[in-house]
Amino acid sequence: MNFKQDGLWTKRRKKAILSISYGVDYESCRCKSTGQNAPEYDRDFYQWTQHTAELLRQGRLSDVDVPNLAEEVESMGNTQKHVLVSHLAVLLMHLLKWKYQPGKRTPSWETTILVQRDEVADLLEDSPSLRSELEKRFNHAYQRARKMAAKETGLALAVFPTENPFTFAEVMNEDWLPQE
Repeated sequence: MNFKQDGLWTKRRKKAILSISYGVDYESCRCKSTGQNAPEYDRDFYQWTQHTAELLRQGRLSDVDVPNLAEEVESMGNTQKHVLVSHLAVLLMHLLKWKYQPGKRTPSWETTILVQRDEVADLLEDSPSLRSELEKRFNHAYQRARKMAAKETGLALAVFPTENPFTFAEVMNEDWLPQE
């Protein structure tokens, strides 16, 4: 059974399950093992991060706010996927503009293409497992790029192909730019 799909995997249930497993009393926001007040995640996120980092450094794992830490770690991973899509969308938008507005090409467009290629390459180097998300994310980024290109160029959305005309290898090739 997939709890997330069935809507059963609520934050409350997750906290309850992890509370039993890791000894954190969420009602009073006290660590059971020490009885000390912990910074409240919802009230002062920065203080919570600093406190949690210190607990981890000290090896005081039973005092760590595990559910919120797990949520934040998962969120960091999701952020990387969103950043990848964002850089790909900007890159693809400029490649579409390059292809469909040859008379308006500027060195600024080339620079943006170069920078976005580097950003995507850096992300994939730092997080190689994002490659497994690439096909789905690449097509999603293209759909965003298509809308952005239409908005920026003033051309009709229908001018830009519904299906991505570029391969990932082409998009990332520093010596490649689309032809008219």
